[in-house]
Amino acid sequence: MKSVWRVALAAAMLALGAIPAYAQPVISAKSGLVAYVHGEVFLGDQQVEPSLTSFPEVKEKMVLRTAEGRAEVLLSPGVFLRMGEYSSFRMVTNRLIDTRLELLTGSAVVEADEVAKDTNVTIVARQAAVLIAKHGLYRFDMEPARVKVFDGVASVTTGEQTTPVGAGRLLNLDSLTASVEKFNKEETDALDRWSKRRAEDVATANVSSAKQVHDYGCSSYGTSFANTVPVNSPCYNPCGWRYNTWYGMVTFVPCGANIYSPYGYRHWSPVNVGRLYSVAPRIPAGGYGGDSAAGH
Repeated sequence: MKSVWRVALAAAMLALGAIPAYAQPVISAKSGLVAYVHGEVFLGDQQVEPSLTSFPEVKEKMVLRTAEGRAEVLLSPGVFLRMGEYSSFRMVTNRLIDTRLELLTGSAVVEADEVAKDTNVTIVARQAAVLIAKHGLYRFDMEPARVKVFDGVASVTTGEQTTPVGAGRLLNLDSLTASVEKFNKEETDALDRWSKRRAEDVATANVSSAKQVHDYGCSSYGTSFANTVPVNSPCYNPCGWRYNTWYGMVTFVPCGANIYSPYGYRHWSPVNVGRLYSVAPRIPAGGYGGDSAAGH
């Protein structure tokens, strides 16, 4: 009887210990954490190996590049950069409030689910600097150099001229005199479809992470990313990037109200998730990126 009780107690202790483990905060004072890699990805001369516990940091002046692979990089809280095959960028400034990187080759998608107030994310490509200061979905290509805005508004500065580029518009970045053009948002490729699938996974993992923060009463700490609670507390950094071991990936937990990604997937906040434990993310009809099961 005693042995059974001890086994039950041990199981209960393990279960309690597992709760804070499945949605731990990802704490970083810098942008540029490599959250996911698939295939051949290199940071400098070193190949980045997939890991469930280690997130390499793209420090200032470092170059992250892909060969036959893809990578997902965390910029400021709520902003993802997803790189296609044979693509590269150099980190210029990696401060959370002022992230600036230069695309060198290939293609990338920036998904901005939430951009904090007074936070700047700037993508430099050729002669242009593209400021992403609002929620949206942005596609960058280097051959030819251009930015496509699927959702949101990008502010593009070339020389002394600044041009707003809205949803459904593109701007060539090789010329100082290029004009804004329309494009078909339904015409997507494998990188767009992969980015959409990653966004769906992130939103799915968000539910249990937000629920954990809620159940620990962490939502009472409000919208600050840096609290005065101990680092080992489940309420330290209750919002922002959180690693969910159930899904083996980093997800995003907003503070305050729920938000929706540009793809239409919901991110629950600890304040609103309540007792909801599992919910299928909303898939928009004809959402950006086409069929989420397509591509490779």
